[in-house]
Amino acid sequence: MKVLITGKGGQLAWELEKLAPQGIQLLSCSVEELDITNADQVNQTITQFQPDVVINAAAYTAVDKAESDTETAYAVNDLGSEYIATACKKVSAKLIHVSTDFVFDGTKTTPYQTDDSVNPINVYGASKLAGDRKVNTILGEQATIIRTAWVYSVNGNNFVKTMLRLMAEKDQLGIVYDQVGTPTWAKGLAEMIWALVSRSEANSHLSSQKEATLLHWTDAGVCSWYDFAVAIQELAIEKGLLDKAIPVRPIPASAYPTPATRPSFSVIDKSTAEQASGVETTHWRKQLSSMMDELKKA
Repeated sequence: MKVLITGKGGQLAWELEKLAPQGIQLLSCSVEELDITNADQVNQTITQFQPDVVINAAAYTAVDKAESDTETAYAVNDLGSEYIATACKKVSAKLIHVSTDFVFDGTKTTPYQTDDSVNPINVYGASKLAGDRKVNTILGEQATIIRTAWVYSVNGNNFVKTMLRLMAEKDQLGIVYDQVGTPTWAKGLAEMIWALVSRSEANSHLSSQKEATLLHWTDAGVCSWYDFAVAIQELAIEKGLLDKAIPVRPIPASAYPTPATRPSFSVIDKSTAEQASGVETTHWRKQLSSMMDELKKA
């Protein structure tokens, strides 16, 4: 089986490469090798490689920057997705397209289902939703769209590594307590995606629908950014990644204004993805501990 991955160098693509099963002929492309905003380049690369599956892990994810850099965010997240879907249609490749919880407005108090109404409240979420809709329109059941949230990895920049750095540098930290969701270790997401790829009916077994299959995936459990930060410090001290504890204070989001408004509730229901992949979610704290073990060895 031939699989093409976009977004090489990013957190998810890095984990996907590391976990690629035997027998997979893999082509992983960085933005320098495959600029998904270039329709001709996308068409040429996919036509030449003739993949059975494309995993689109490339995205514009600078949430705050997107508010002022709207054109680039839409070029990558909307047009880039359209170009990839169009090329996949041409070569009859299945597309696994990675999306975000930010397509929701965060006003619910129970986990978001895959068929809940979407209503993004920032440019990043709106640009990702526009791309998701293009993928669905062009490919229908040939595509699987996976919404995820709060992704981190040993590789790249993320909340966990930022917290570890700040906790080593600062005397105290204030972390937002009124935005609730679930972290996602990119390695767990990558394992689920490869399980989907290995199931020949990954895109069609749930129903005979003509739409793209929508799945949600994060780790298990629920926390606020504050809870997440407290756990990061506790585990880091336990594992010797930090020497001392500093006070971590809960603060409201209103005390830490950002250019992009963020959903206050981002918990998503993972049952459809567990059913589709045969992989069960693991609690976020256990995943965080495993990631830190890897970080210690790195």
